[in-house]
Amino acid sequence: LAFTLAAEGNSVGLLDVDICGPSVPRMLGLSGREVQQSGSGWTPISVDLEGDTDGELLVMSVGFMLPNADDAIIWRGPRKNGLIKQFLTDVDWGTLDYLIVDTPPGTSDEHLSIIQYLRGSGIDGAVVVTTPQEVAMQDVRKEINFCRKTNVEVLGLVENMSGYQSPVSNLQFRDPSSGADVTAATMAMIQSKCPELLSVMAHAEVFPAFGDGPQGMAAKFGVDLLGKLPLDNQLMAACEQGQAFVTAYPDSIACAPLKSIVANLKARVEANAATRAAREGAAASE
Repeated sequence: LAFTLAAEGNSVGLLDVDICGPSVPRMLGLSGREVQQSGSGWTPISVDLEGDTDGELLVMSVGFMLPNADDAIIWRGPRKNGLIKQFLTDVDWGTLDYLIVDTPPGTSDEHLSIIQYLRGSGIDGAVVVTTPQEVAMQDVRKEINFCRKTNVEVLGLVENMSGYQSPVSNLQFRDPSSGADVTAATMAMIQSKCPELLSVMAHAEVFPAFGDGPQGMAAKFGVDLLGKLPLDNQLMAACEQGQAFVTAYPDSIACAPLKSIVANLKARVEANAATRAAREGAAASE
């Protein structure tokens, strides 16, 4: 999300408040970088964006402060809260179009703290991510209710790991009895008997949806389904290598769905901003 918004020319800040499991430095190719201090506070790490863009991406995470990336962070709530407050007050973010806050799963101290500290500045809302299984959706329902109780708008729901898609030509085949790789022989058979199959897209529901799935849950709670993101090994590779997915793999299976999700999210944020401006204008004229 942050990479895609920045690639579109926006100034984006990404704040990682998953204190005990900071994965953002690795996913953005920033492992080993350290935060510097200046007269105006901590300087966030800037990501080198590929391609022709006027955007920028600034990142802050506790992962930049660990002497060893494998060190465990064993902190109680007050210390976590203090660091989150510092991230918001002592970091020189400059002028941003978007500040994206990456939180851990659940409804814990990190969520309460970020809502408390940003309340006065205005929070556009939350994007909630789920997978199709009930084990995941039961937690997400709690997160949606948490947002409502704390007066944070749910901008939309994203279904992650929504099936697997791949060209038949990229599949591997194994003998069901021995487990031996028979890909070469199978591809040769397809090529000789039905070559048009090699251009067909195969789809599998790796995690079958429970009930009506995330789409049904979104409808029940009255929130938008921003989109469905399929399993994609190139998306995983981009995260492992710290690359901007839509730039590095523009023809990948998940690229178009991700762009659509970002576009839907931007439209929702902009529509809400226009509604607030109209209300404020009407109130000022009374």
